[in-house]
Amino acid sequence: MQKRQFVLLVIQCLFCMSVMAQTVTHGFKNPVIPGFHPDPSVCRVGDDFYLVNSSFQYFPGVPVFHSKDLIHWKQIGNCLTRDSQVDLYRPNPSTGIYAPTIRYHEGVFYMVTTNISMLSKPHRQDETVKSNFIVYTTDPAGEWSDPVWLDQGGIDPSLYFEDGKCYLVSNPNNQIILCEINPRTGEQLTPGKIIWEGTGGRYPEGPHLYKKDGWYYLLCAEGGTEYGHKVTIARSRYIDGPYMGDPSNPILTHINHNGALSPIQGTGHADMVEAADGSWWMVALAFRPQVRMHHLLGRETFLMPVRWDKNAWPVVNGDGTVSLDMDVPTLPQQTPATKPIRTTFTSGKLGPEWLHISNPLRDNYAFSHGELELTASEFTLNEGMHSPTFVGRRQEHFNFTATTRLRISKTADGDEAGLTTYMSPEGHYEVALQQKAGGKKAVILRYRLEELTYIAKEVAVQADEVTLRVEGTPAFYEFSFSTDGTHFTKLGKMNTEFLSSETLGGFTGIIIGMYASGKPKTKGKASFSYFEYEPKD
Repeated sequence: MQKRQFVLLVIQCLFCMSVMAQTVTHGFKNPVIPGFHPDPSVCRVGDDFYLVNSSFQYFPGVPVFHSKDLIHWKQIGNCLTRDSQVDLYRPNPSTGIYAPTIRYHEGVFYMVTTNISMLSKPHRQDETVKSNFIVYTTDPAGEWSDPVWLDQGGIDPSLYFEDGKCYLVSNPNNQIILCEINPRTGEQLTPGKIIWEGTGGRYPEGPHLYKKDGWYYLLCAEGGTEYGHKVTIARSRYIDGPYMGDPSNPILTHINHNGALSPIQGTGHADMVEAADGSWWMVALAFRPQVRMHHLLGRETFLMPVRWDKNAWPVVNGDGTVSLDMDVPTLPQQTPATKPIRTTFTSGKLGPEWLHISNPLRDNYAFSHGELELTASEFTLNEGMHSPTFVGRRQEHFNFTATTRLRISKTADGDEAGLTTYMSPEGHYEVALQQKAGGKKAVILRYRLEELTYIAKEVAVQADEVTLRVEGTPAFYEFSFSTDGTHFTKLGKMNTEFLSSETLGGFTGIIIGMYASGKPKTKGKASFSYFEYEPKD
């Protein structure tokens, strides 16, 4: 009897192990990095993958992610963490840091990108303005070098290493141009040469070079990063061309019939990587419309397999589209780390996911008695081209609840601090505790929509400390407050689509943040004890 039970137990264990093995090697959900994480670029070092995204007007710049399976990603740092690395001059959601590329060569990680803000910064008439640069490191989770500036212009630069040489591709004048450079000094070693102009779609950009089976492959994005976005590819026997386009281009797009009704749109700007097992994968940006074809979360990072037949062109996910539920074999999947709902400030520092608008005025941020203390700035959220006192994180889900508790002190009439859903200086909603005349206080609900600034609700409170909350759904943001942290009073709700990229433009997504603004001489204080972000999807 005991022997029979033992055999049954072994069979059950083997069955469970088989089920587990199937679970961790098949299928996943997209996006693999949700929220405003556009223009993904990926590289592999052994069994480890590293990925970067563009960051536009936000600081620190260029988030760095790590994964073992390409599916579950953890942010381990940012490439641009010092003012000496990045000057976000008068940034907005269409400027700042554009699409980066990450590559690894002989023990060193290189990240190359464009700071488009440099082109609008005042300069001498005879001065050559450079906007493309490289930073490098041996530890992608640590500090990266100061910039190495590059001569070749355009945007979306990428690097390719071969036989002791480093090649740069970018897109001056909407043409893909190749040159050889020294990646440590930025010196351009050969003249730039036009190697491809795309398939005829507008804005050929995001070039990446690969070599497979004796062919050089040039991957590009075309069509603009909107509903007409797509990924195209060309190849040549020689790195400097001539390149011939794939007759089946585009190899990834949702503008065709088979992707037209997908909940994923704007697929494009991709990068590819080969795993240790020989499988190939593509990461690409796309967005998820959430109400009336409007999207708010920004362009997100999606993953899909790539098939290479012998001496043939790559095929992306079978039919050149991507799905939310990917029913495909995967690399052995790792157990994802659980993200905490509540962030406290007892450690005296912010995690790598927290963002400022432009280079922060560091004197306005401090940690005191386990709280995050913000000093009110004269720059409001309407003045994002400066540096308002603001710190936030990306909205990553259609349905969520965000909550924070704050206390104001040393404030003057008109000073305020609060919680905002922020897309741009022209589009944001906030709930705030505001100092009124005569020592009185009120909680206000305000909307900023282009030229319209409107206080929708104002409720007098007899408290220096309040809890503020925003609840998001695909169609609405609903705001409320509490003086005891338990019983909440609803203030109102506003349509999400007015903060969408289709309404306001730009390349970013919603950032949910804490802020403080007021008279410059008063320097009122706002102390935040915690911040919670709870997904409801």
